[in-house]
Amino acid sequence: MANPWRGEVEITLDGERRVMRLTLGALAELEERLGGDVVALVERFEQGRVSARDVAALILAGLRGGGWAGDAAALARADIAGGFPAAARAAARLLVLAFAGPEAGRQDAPGDG
Repeated sequence: MANPWRGEVEITLDGERRVMRLTLGALAELEERLGGDVVALVERFEQGRVSARDVAALILAGLRGGGWAGDAAALARADIAGGFPAAARAAARLLVLAFAGPEAGRQDAPGDG
């Protein structure tokens, strides 16, 4: 089970649940793969300009940060439960948890102190 306080997000790959996490090493790998900084990636997500390449790179970095030993080719062959929409949501959640924490975007119920 993923722990959002550690920045973890679950994704199902080929029927197996995996935990993703953006460690410092995973973020560095992500920047190298995309040829730019993570801030530019965050901006693309915020502006709704995210590409399949961005999502795949982010999912790969998260999986690697979570201990997965696969590579980009293995990810490209994998079946992600929920397809691209689920992968894009998981990628966006990874970014939120890495940079803003698990309570980011949380709406308090009326009457909450």
